[in-house]
Amino acid sequence: MRIHILGICGTFMGGLAALAREAGHTVTGCDANVYPPMSDQLQALGIELIQGFGSEQLKLNPDVFVIGNVVTRGERFPLMEAILDAGLPYISGPQWLSEHVLQGRHVLAVAGTHGKTSTSAMLAWILEHAGLQPGFLVGGVPQNFEVSARLGAGSSFVIEADEYDTAFFDKRSKFVHYRPRTAVLNNLEFDHADIFADLAAIETQFHHLVRTIASSGRIVVNARDEALQRVLSKGCWSEVQRFGSRKEEPGTLRARGEPQAFDVLRGSLKVARVEWSLLGEHNQLNALAAIAAAEHVGVTPEQSAAALREFKNVRRRLELRGEVNGIKVYDDFAHHPTAIRTTINGLRRKIAPIERILAVFEPRSNTMKLGAMKAQLPWALEEADLAFCHSGNLGWDAVQALAPMGAQAVVCDSIDKLVAQVVAAARPGDHVLCMSNGSFGGVHTKLLAALASAA
Repeated sequence: MRIHILGICGTFMGGLAALAREAGHTVTGCDANVYPPMSDQLQALGIELIQGFGSEQLKLNPDVFVIGNVVTRGERFPLMEAILDAGLPYISGPQWLSEHVLQGRHVLAVAGTHGKTSTSAMLAWILEHAGLQPGFLVGGVPQNFEVSARLGAGSSFVIEADEYDTAFFDKRSKFVHYRPRTAVLNNLEFDHADIFADLAAIETQFHHLVRTIASSGRIVVNARDEALQRVLSKGCWSEVQRFGSRKEEPGTLRARGEPQAFDVLRGSLKVARVEWSLLGEHNQLNALAAIAAAEHVGVTPEQSAAALREFKNVRRRLELRGEVNGIKVYDDFAHHPTAIRTTINGLRRKIAPIERILAVFEPRSNTMKLGAMKAQLPWALEEADLAFCHSGNLGWDAVQALAPMGAQAVVCDSIDKLVAQVVAAARPGDHVLCMSNGSFGGVHTKLLAALASAA
């Protein structure tokens, strides 16, 4: 089959392209401002990438056009208009994946507002370590694999299950296409304010996912999350494995100990011990979810714990990018206020009390650009010693939003000004934590260079 992918450089669509190529299909694709890292990965696979969405791409004459959710109707996407005018076959990315990759596999889907990528990577590594040779599609690059997607030789397939909508012609969440036999519901908060009116609307989509799971399937659910309990109260037809309770509950998986060294308990019975390098209670919960999901395909908690001891996390998850003059610079994907807070907290619990955290962030996601969560930013940043916000292209006043932080917060409208302010404030022993769901204008490289120059 010959497929042409519109929006190929997105993490999901790029992973789909890699899977299609591995399966023997002829793959081409296009995107606006074809960009790395996905463009580099795809070109290394021999996949032809075309700049822009011009209608001349019709001449490629693929068997089907696969449409990413970046594509909308109108003059910005003349290729899509030409496809519709010509009556040519097209399909969404999630539906193509379901029909051509996931069919007949034991799908393990990881859903939730936070932790999808990390938990998916943990789960894929656990299954790999156990010899199950899983396929996977993860929204990042797990360092144990160094690729974001592969078909795998085994029967299981791990997929990061996103609640964002499927395509302009299919407004259901992506994850309803995956029909998992094992589903992790990690947590649920309001997000994606550009497509969801409120939390209740997202809960409805999560219940659509619950409706697709067989009675012989397993739902792994965070016992602490009230929104997820509301989702299940609407109807549940599958086995439920809860995790993360703070107190002893029969059958529930929970942790006892610090995030980097903890016992895994089922009720009061110790079933495994995890000792690893990851920080934060959020990663401890992610590990419990992965252990519970892996158990559904026959991997014991002891086997999972052994795998997690060798887990290297995903790129851009508190990833140390360099150190200059005793100042460490990190890169992290956090962009939702809760994720920002938990990332800072995880680092805070690792470092010495006298060491400082300089939080450098940009409100880049659609939700943050709309200002839907600006009031939560002071709460998210309160454990940082200083906070530096890039305010470019925002439709709201970042200075006003961060005013409760007083002199603790600095707002800059350009990356260069931001770098200059951070360098002026940084001193040996500091930890500079850069947080964004985008490339952040290469701020990490610029900071390291500027710090070196200053030193």
